[in-house]
Amino acid sequence: MAPVIEAFHGQKQFKVLTCLTGQHREMVDQVLRLFRIKTDFDLNLMEKGQTLGDLTARVFGKMEEVFNKVKPDLLFVQGDTTTAFAVALKAFYSRIPVAHIEAGLRTFDKYQPFPEEINRVLISHLADYHFPPTAAARSNLLREGVPLTRIHVTGNTVVDALKSIRPKLRSASLPVLKKVDPSRKLILVTAHRRESFGKPLAEVCKALKDLVRKHPDIEIIYPVHLNPNVQRTVRKVLRGTPRVHLIEPLDYVEFLVIMDRSYLILTDSGGVQEEAPSFRKPVLVMREVSERMEGVKAGLAKLVGTDRKKIVREASRLIASRGAYRTMTGKKNPYGDGRASERILSITARTLRCRG
Repeated sequence: MAPVIEAFHGQKQFKVLTCLTGQHREMVDQVLRLFRIKTDFDLNLMEKGQTLGDLTARVFGKMEEVFNKVKPDLLFVQGDTTTAFAVALKAFYSRIPVAHIEAGLRTFDKYQPFPEEINRVLISHLADYHFPPTAAARSNLLREGVPLTRIHVTGNTVVDALKSIRPKLRSASLPVLKKVDPSRKLILVTAHRRESFGKPLAEVCKALKDLVRKHPDIEIIYPVHLNPNVQRTVRKVLRGTPRVHLIEPLDYVEFLVIMDRSYLILTDSGGVQEEAPSFRKPVLVMREVSERMEGVKAGLAKLVGTDRKKIVREASRLIASRGAYRTMTGKKNPYGDGRASERILSITARTLRCRG
């Protein structure tokens, strides 16, 4: 959302208010500093051991307070989090129009990813304006009955954010990179999806252990998500494994620095699937299904699930074969050109003028 906030702040006809849910406080605060975002409302919603029901209820209570103070002409929500869905529903109850950024992504499996797939489907039925990143996402919305006049393909704003921050990457340095042998191929790993908790995540970790044993010319950096379910499994299986660096979550710039330095990326993250093509890095997606199939169809990514043998096989193929590696790199990013926020601003200005 940072590029969108910045774009609207630059226009006198808009008064922009930013509401922060407080999810992953340690991670989000550095993003606020990096992009110089001032929050007008900080809901500070997160509690240890919370359920999705608890979170949804607290969103309703806190947003009641926000909407009593200000009733916006338009509310933007982004993506597929439980907070985005709950805020959109509360806005509907308050008769506030909703615009959905990153609309139309689908796996068509309501439990993968959980609960994100249903969150974004429900947001689509609440939203008045839809900003899908790709033509495929637009097609999904059309199949669900969203009027064409309310859909505007913009590209994904994550590519805008990457474009704005990329010049800073060359000057950034990280302590963890000093521990990595520059002659070895660096593999970046992120794995934290809720549906992978337990045995699937353990299988992923065992695959990483297999890879370093099989390939003495690789090292792995794995920023481990703060969720206790992730921490517990990852550290149990991988703690002390040579050439596997388990580190704390990185800030945005640090993560991009490692992505830029990496040879190969293994991930279950959505955003990483969209960012990696800009760095021309192949991606093995450790999920059974993906809502971002554009990269897979373009040959930039491959679904490997959480199958230990498949992860090892496909990663080994890219580590050992330059030909296989080249087929997954060097193509244009299908998720955007870095101008999504500019398009969202222009469309919103035109739409609100028409509404009078």
